[in-house]
Amino acid sequence: MTPNKELIKLYEQTSKHSNYQILPDKLRRLIGDVKLNIHTRYEKERLNYMLANVSVADKTIVDIGANTGYFSFEMLEAGAKKVLYYEGNKQHANFVKLAAEELKVRDKIEVNNEYFNFFGEFKQDERIDIIVLLNVLHHVGDDYGDKQLSLIKAKQEIARQLNYLYDKTKILIFQLGFNWQGNRNMPLFENGTKSELISFIEEISKDYWQIIKTGIAERNSEGVRYVDLNENNIQRDDSLGEFLNRPLFILKSTI
Repeated sequence: MTPNKELIKLYEQTSKHSNYQILPDKLRRLIGDVKLNIHTRYEKERLNYMLANVSVADKTIVDIGANTGYFSFEMLEAGAKKVLYYEGNKQHANFVKLAAEELKVRDKIEVNNEYFNFFGEFKQDERIDIIVLLNVLHHVGDDYGDKQLSLIKAKQEIARQLNYLYDKTKILIFQLGFNWQGNRNMPLFENGTKSELISFIEEISKDYWQIIKTGIAERNSEGVRYVDLNENNIQRDDSLGEFLNRPLFILKSTI
């Protein structure tokens, strides 16, 4: 099969968040041996933890800040009924539209080329089964939202946006970075520890969400895997780098 050159071109479009996701397995096979500049964020490892703890079969999923759609496509592959994809980057959204056609799932994925409006009118009449919100909220005031926020206000806005979703979905799969706007000079937490981040989420979400799982990345001789939080892996492991120190939360709405 001849690789779709437009698909490859769209994937390689340069932007702040380009090449952040690997390709879904089926799409990788369709493209073939074409070399792409991909900087993985351990998508497969995170997906394995999600699917081990959340059933997506026949579920409707909203993927917010979905980049090039890895989680959207793989959840469809795992049996999801429909995915509503939100991404403000035009090239990423166009890539997902074209990829959906190549994968013959265009009827199962609604592509919204826009930043999700956390406080606008939500389009769905019924509660969504699952929302995926990975590493988006620490970019408030930068990629989206009020550009005049202070660090204190940014943390308040993170809390507001997280909790806005509690009556919109049953399950939220969530991740947050340690640094506001991804800038290591603007840490959200004084010491940059997992325990600080976990305590922050516990405190701001206690009236809205039940934390049912917290996944932590560990590295062994076979590679990286996400496992449940325990007294040993709660300690920050600088050898893993900042991204792998970010906990992966599965939250259940209190409604």
